[in-house]
Amino acid sequence: MDYRKYEDTVYIRLDRGDEIVSCILDVCRKEGIASAVFSGIGGCSEAQIQTFLPESGTFETRTLHGMLELVSLNGNVVSDDNKELCHHTHALFTYKDGERHCAAGGHIRSVTVLYTAEIELRPVVGGTIGRRFDPETGTGFWSFQ
Repeated sequence: MDYRKYEDTVYIRLDRGDEIVSCILDVCRKEGIASAVFSGIGGCSEAQIQTFLPESGTFETRTLHGMLELVSLNGNVVSDDNKELCHHTHALFTYKDGERHCAAGGHIRSVTVLYTAEIELRPVVGGTIGRRFDPETGTGFWSFQ
């Protein structure tokens, strides 16, 4: 992984074997970023995609393997009440299954880079977005501080 900060934006290049979410969180820690939004593209080898099941308050996880074209990665990083960084990330991948062209996407638990990924990280300027737990849904939502 390598990254550069130009004005208020951080550009991150990830390399083979890097895990995208953990690298984004590492950059936030190193740069003192408490909240941000990000987007990206790339080529990946594995993705754990989750679907939230509201009736049980749990996630169903599907793992994809192979040449996964990361066509869209979007998410945010916020700080919880304990100042720990949390992410909320969604992605869409395309891939081949035999002769079929397929797509899969959803909430991301982890994504491993195959050859590269390029991420634009935009820190929140002039404030901080936190995360508050919602007991009704069992998930966290933005909290403006």
